Amino acid sequence: MTVPESPFRIAQQQLRNVARVFGLDDDMVGILGECKKSVEVLIPTKMDDGSVRCFIGWRVTHNVARGPSKGGIRYHPGVTLDEVKALAMWMTWKCALMNLPFGGAKGGVICDPKALSRSELERMTRRYTSEIVNEIGPEKDIPAPDVGTSPAVMAWIFDTFSMNQGYSVLSVVTGKPLAVGGSLGRMEASGRSTFFALQETLARQGRTLEGLTVAIQGFGNLGSVFARFAAEAGAKVVAVSDSGGGRHDPSGLDVDRLVAHKALGGRVTDLAAGDAVSNEELLELPCDVLAPCALELVLTEANADRVKAGIVLEGANGPVTPAADAILDGNGVLVIPDVLVNAGGVVVSYFEWVQGLQELFWSEAEVNERLREIVGSAFRETWELHEARNVSLRTAAYGIAVQRVAEASAIRGLYP
Repeated sequence: MTVPESPFRIAQQQLRNVARVFGLDDDMVGILGECKKSVEVLIPTKMDDGSVRCFIGWRVTHNVARGPSKGGIRYHPGVTLDEVKALAMWMTWKCALMNLPFGGAKGGVICDPKALSRSELERMTRRYTSEIVNEIGPEKDIPAPDVGTSPAVMAWIFDTFSMNQGYSVLSVVTGKPLAVGGSLGRMEASGRSTFFALQETLARQGRTLEGLTVAIQGFGNLGSVFARFAAEAGAKVVAVSDSGGGRHDPSGLDVDRLVAHKALGGRVTDLAAGDAVSNEELLELPCDVLAPCALELVLTEANADRVKAGIVLEGANGPVTPAADAILDGNGVLVIPDVLVNAGGVVVSYFEWVQGLQELFWSEAEVNERLREIVGSAFRETWELHEARNVSLRTAAYGIAVQRVAEASAIRGLYP
């Protein structure tokens, strides 16, 4: 039996690789290579049948040198502390690369949200929030949606925290519904930045999306938004999948039909379009762009050599292992790293946080314009370092981010 790779060990290895390239000292690597705080909580929840079920959850803070920590909450049956710690570290680098005044955090609860009724999900969320209520806050740690969570979940967290404070605290959480202080443009932000990153890459290669073939693993919020933008720009989306599997059609899938079907709660495999394909098979399909937009560690040493795409666009967090990175690079595959690709979510979460603190809200056009400016600036910095140092885009992106966090840590010093 193959032992799964540790996401946190991989995140630490990525840090060490960057430290070697950019000359970061061992003491700083020691500080940045561990998480500041990990809190595990028991979440007893009354089910609809009157029984009580106990869930396990975490909230992890990786680093706060540049500001309060920021990061999503994941509801998934496979959540582990190891995974949450890795995601928290990746959030630190993502925020730093985008030059946001945040550190990284992440939360997770071991559960299958699809198997819970809405009332069970609400009770579980409110109890989880109560258990971590002293860990979060607008100046301390600001949660957001992630895999398995939604604006409705964020609204319950916002309300539970606010009830404990005795007044509404708009900026305690981002990704909320518009009616309770959410930001216009937040739902599309991660998919939009994924699209921006591909546009920027192709522009530097003298190409456009017209006629480009794209395969997308993961057709949730990010994957579906990216698919829609790519199709509207002339790309041919040849394969998509969700947790149950996918469909593949070399002549192109009807993205609008897929999006409408998913919005009604359907599965990709329910549609009579093209041929059935597994999530594993999708990664090895012939295409110009492969976008893993679901979970981490899907491209590994075991399958990276069979990737036929010319570009791997990391919509998910950590979908490519370091061993796979080396194989892809050796095969001439350009990997656009997660901290650059999917950062739109945290950028617009930052906008939502600022709007909530000011109680002054922006137009959707203003949000999208500012998002484009921030992602575009980060991409330019990354590409310039990639060319100047002849390093991979991941090494360049992580190098910028890690050096920013290291500088902030050094300036602040150690207390006491």
